[in-house]
This record gives sequence, structure tokens and C-alpha cells, in this order.
Amino acid sequence: MRKKIAIIGDNFMLPQVFRAEIEKVSRGDLDIRTLQTAWPDEPMEFGDPAIGLDKVKEYFGHPDEVVDFIGDAEILVTQLAPLSEAMMRRLPTLRLVAVSRGGPINIDMAAARAHGIIVVNVPGRNASAVAEFTLGAILAETRLIRVGHEALRKGEWRGDLYRADRTGRELSEMTVGVIGYGNIGTKVVRLLRAFGCHVLVCDPYVQLSADDRNAGVELVSLDNLLVRSDVVTLHPRVTDETRGLIGKDTIGLMKPGVILINTARGPLVDYDALYEALVSGQIASAMLETFAVEPVPSDWPLLLLPNVTLTPHIAGASVRTVTYAAEQAAEEVRRYLAGLPPVNPC
Repeated sequence: MRKKIAIIGDNFMLPQVFRAEIEKVSRGDLDIRTLQTAWPDEPMEFGDPAIGLDKVKEYFGHPDEVVDFIGDAEILVTQLAPLSEAMMRRLPTLRLVAVSRGGPINIDMAAARAHGIIVVNVPGRNASAVAEFTLGAILAETRLIRVGHEALRKGEWRGDLYRADRTGRELSEMTVGVIGYGNIGTKVVRLLRAFGCHVLVCDPYVQLSADDRNAGVELVSLDNLLVRSDVVTLHPRVTDETRGLIGKDTIGLMKPGVILINTARGPLVDYDALYEALVSGQIASAMLETFAVEPVPSDWPLLLLPNVTLTPHIAGASVRTVTYAAEQAAEEVRRYLAGLPPVNPC
């Protein structure tokens, strides 16, 4: 009997890439159908009780359209398609959902378990991309790349940036504090080590690798990291413990003139406190890649500050992120079809 697989991709996670990987590794007669949605050209949603999606977030697609497309498929591969309890009741043949992202927040996991649907994900799918982006962000701030670029675009030659009291510093002479030592944080530390800077790590739930310890990386408390770091880069998950982690009190512990990098999640930062610190100079500059509200409002005060670099949540966007996610999702499908347990069950 042909196994029916529905793939709902988008303009980033291309469905044809997932189809090709599944066909490459899976044997048997497969009936695969694909759908390419309009994200990111159109924004995702974050939970709409009016259409029964209050228990999911960061999704794209209307429930009726998603259900109609999945139909009688046994397997769904997707990045952003929502799945609520009500939708699952309409999909009695669905048994495996492969979510091509780090967390299945577009799936009602309690409902999936109740309906006997296996959900798998791709942890660390964009860890390398975000780590590389973070290093680029740090260099853009420490070596004044943004400052020089913006001046030249205005026709201004900033020769004064060669002055000893205005020029940037090299990473080799700086202390960089990395908050969060998960898939991304560990890669950031590994990349930083190549620059010869002193690296501090704060993560109360992990231990440093032997390689990092031998390279002189220190595992310290949050207060210790904030007091000593010239650059602070954020990489923890958003939890009740980390929400608003960078606020008035923690900023007050930082060195005057510190540089802040956030390529993790917007809710980690109290933006009112950050704005005040950037205006006062307590924080010399910041690079912000994620925000509490996305897209950011056009009148957001931080858009007007000259010492802030902003990007539209693109750190994890790379071609390799897509191909890696497709490879991992295809392997989960292969294992399911072969009767093997999943590698990354949720």
C-alpha cells in the first residue's frame, strides 16, 4: 500500500528539497504531495483563538486549508503549518509529523500525544548559521563596520575613526561573555576562541566541554560575566527565568561602554531599559536581530539611535539550514517507514 506523505513548505523551507531527500533515503512506493506557502513574503501568525489556534504559535496557514491539503496522508513534513486538537480530529490517518525547526511550537503537543501522533523536530538546525551571524555581528560593532558604512552612504568620510580615542578594539584583547551554552552558544564559543579573546560562559544547567576548559574558557555566574565582559552575546532559551534577563539591574552591572549582541530571542531584553542605556552610553552599541514584536513598529525609538545595528530576524536563514533540516526530516521519515524509533521525538 502506498504511503501518503504531505509536505507543506514555504519560500525558505522549499518543499521540493524535502521531497528529494525523502525520495533519496526511503524505499517503497510513496505518494508524496507538496505545497509551497507564501512565508516569509507574508508574515506568520502567533495564535488565534477565533480559529481554534490559541495553543500554537509561530505558524502559517489557515486550519481548513491545511487539513484539506493533508487529507488522508499518514505523514506530514512541515515547518510552519499549524496543528490543533480540532484539526487532528479531522486527520484520523495522520501518524507522524516531522517539524523542520528546533521546537514544535506550531503543534499542540498535548493533543498530538492524545491522538497517538508522533512529532519529531530538528534541534540545532540553524546553530551554525546563527553562530556565524553572531560573529559577524560582534565584528560589525567592535570594528565600527556599521558606523563607517552608514557615514559613507551619506557621503561622509569618517577619517576620525582612525583616532585612538574613537577607533574600535580587536577581539584578541577583549573579554566576551556568552550567555547560554546550548547548540548555538557552544558553536559561538568555538568560533570566538579562534580570535584569541577571553571567553566567559554563563549557563547554570551545563558544564563546559573539555576542549573549552583547556582553551581557558570560564564558566561563571551571570553577575560575574556582566561585570567582566566587554561584549555580551545572548543565546539562552526564553523561559520565565530568562525573560527580561537584560534589564535595568543587569545593565547596571555591565562595564560602561559594553557591546550587547542579541541573535537569540527578543523577550530576553527589556527594550526600554536598553534604550536608556544606549542613550546614556552605559552600553556603547547593540546589535539586535530579534525583537519582542515582529515586525518592529516603524516608530520604534531604537530605530532612531545611531549606535544600534538592526536586522530582521535572519540569523538562522542560510541554504545549509534548509538542506540540513531536509536531511534530518527525511531520516525521521525513513525510520518511521522502517518501523524504527525516531531520533528526535518531541
